[in-house]
Amino acid sequence: MKVFLGGTVNSNWREELIPKLKIDYFDPIVDDWNEEAQKNEEYEKENCDYLLFVITPKMKGCFSVAEVVDASNKKPEKTISCVLDEDQNDFWSKSQKGSFKAVMNMVKSNGAKMFTNLQNTLEFLNNK
Repeated sequence: MKVFLGGTVNSNWREELIPKLKIDYFDPIVDDWNEEAQKNEEYEKENCDYLLFVITPKMKGCFSVAEVVDASNKKPEKTISCVLDEDQNDFWSKSQKGSFKAVMNMVKSNGAKMFTNLQNTLEFLNNK
C-alpha cells in the first residue's frame, strides 16, 4: 500500500504525518524541480494506491485544489482530500473557508474521501 502526498507545499503537514504512517508513501517535494521530478511525480500519481491532497491556509497557488478535483473525477476510489482550518497560526478567511467547503463537497460527491484533520486522515490510511 502506497500513498502519494500532494497538497500545500510550504507547510509542515508532511513532517507531522510521515513519521506516523504505517504504509509506504511518495513525497513529491524536491529541492530542484525539473523534468525528471515531474516524470517521477506523474508515475507515482498513476501507481500509488491513494492520492492524498492536504490543503492548508499556507497555500500560495491553486494547483493542488485543481489536482484534487481532477483526481476525484478520474480516480475517486483512490482520492483523499484533507482541508485544514489552521496551519501554524494561519487561517482561512471567511470567504475562503466557504469556497473550500463548496469545493470539497464537490470532491466528496464525486466519491472521494474527505477529512478535516490529519489524525482522521492518518487513521484511514493506516487501517488500509
